[in-house]
Amino acid sequence: MLKRILIVAPAWVGDAIMAQPLYARIKARHPDALIDVLAPAWTRPLHARMAEINDLIDAPFTHGELKLRERWALARQIKARGYQQVIVLPNSLKSALVPFLAGIPQRTGWLGEMRYGLLNDARELDPILLPQMAQRFYALGADAGVPLTEAMPFPVLTINTDARDATVRKLGLSLDTPIVAICPGAEYGPAKRWPAIHAAALANRLIAEGQQVWLLGSNKDQEICSEIRQLAPQVLDLAGKTSLAEAIDLMSLASSVVCNDSGLMHVAAALQRPLVAVFGSSSPSFTPPLAIKAKIVTLDLECSPCFARVCPLGHMNCLNQLDADLVYTALNKLTA
Repeated sequence: MLKRILIVAPAWVGDAIMAQPLYARIKARHPDALIDVLAPAWTRPLHARMAEINDLIDAPFTHGELKLRERWALARQIKARGYQQVIVLPNSLKSALVPFLAGIPQRTGWLGEMRYGLLNDARELDPILLPQMAQRFYALGADAGVPLTEAMPFPVLTINTDARDATVRKLGLSLDTPIVAICPGAEYGPAKRWPAIHAAALANRLIAEGQQVWLLGSNKDQEICSEIRQLAPQVLDLAGKTSLAEAIDLMSLASSVVCNDSGLMHVAAALQRPLVAVFGSSSPSFTPPLAIKAKIVTLDLECSPCFARVCPLGHMNCLNQLDADLVYTALNKLTA
């Protein structure tokens, strides 16, 4: 019998990418399985670049919304698809509601917010055995109680080169000189954002060496990218000028990438780009960039990681004191 599996995927870009090894594990165990993903519509560009996924179902909910009537309607649609199993990756109670209402026979996930009953294959997480988020997702691809013994593969995103070439033409980009992509945004908050003055100093140094620097990000990153451009006028600021799909495709052209701990950091890792990841308030032990060619730059101050959106001490030394020289040195070691 053909196995049909539904994945309730995370809503954050980085978390969604860290789920990809799980899909690879399911396909390794059940090569003919059909894997569908339930996720917010804006994550489609990510999931469309994962070779294991069969179909995408848009979740019409924003963070925190109950919308019980809409969940009932979605559950009826999902019930008609005949899934044998669902794997619920977010830990919230609401994320487990639709699979329960749809009556999917096997409902797998970590216990999370008191989800007894909603999940009938509920696992108890040992955070010491599974310290990384990606490992926690990956472990759900095996039966309960099966230890994680094999090496987890790194996330992989595929690229449509025709679409990428069309984006290059549309934006009039030059590929004649090596490209360093800098992604200065971080949706979580300013305590994850490397200061513009440091990013600009790095950009000026790279440009003086004959490389070109592209700034990638969303509309929300335009302010910090504008600050960088004022200090480094020769950078190419693409923040807000591309869709997420286009940003992913363009990043695949970079000879190296510099990112904060953000969704685009995980995109760069999944594209196997040489990557320097700058960590401030967050911890590289929980959500590191999963790639062979990745270096983490962090000061390991006594006050970090604090996981705060805004520095509770008011100085943000974890990033303010992390200057361009440190990242430049890491880049050189990575690409040597």
